[in-house]
Amino acid sequence: MLLNLLLVIEVIVAFFLIVVVLLQRSEGGALGMGGGPSGFMTARGAGDLLTRTTWILGAVFFALGLLLTIVAGRESGSASVVDRLKVDAINPAELNKEMQPAPAQQAPAQNAPAPLEAPTPTVNNPFGFDAGETPAPAPAAPARK
Repeated sequence: MLLNLLLVIEVIVAFFLIVVVLLQRSEGGALGMGGGPSGFMTARGAGDLLTRTTWILGAVFFALGLLLTIVAGRESGSASVVDRLKVDAINPAELNKEMQPAPAQQAPAQNAPAPLEAPTPTVNNPFGFDAGETPAPAPAAPARK
């Protein structure tokens, strides 16, 4: 429940962070597209507000990301792979003993279905000849006079 709530808040913060970053005026003129003085938000106060909002939303975004990691780790932290496999309960003597030969297979019953067999793989050659063959020579061009 807490994990889902934190995830929803993280998505909302990410959305607002994207919006605030896109509202800001371009200062660097990347690829020749500098923000001119006739932009939407030209007042210095609006720029400071957007910059401060970007920093706050960025900090909240990263804090929520760390909190999500911690909460998700605590929820699944009690069940490690070693605990689930119960490695301590395995007897090493049973691991080292030799394999017993498999009993001879009995003849199949009369009503038993036949075992399945895989079809032989084939290679589709787009050039029209088999892989072992050499291609036929190209027809000779007619001689010009």
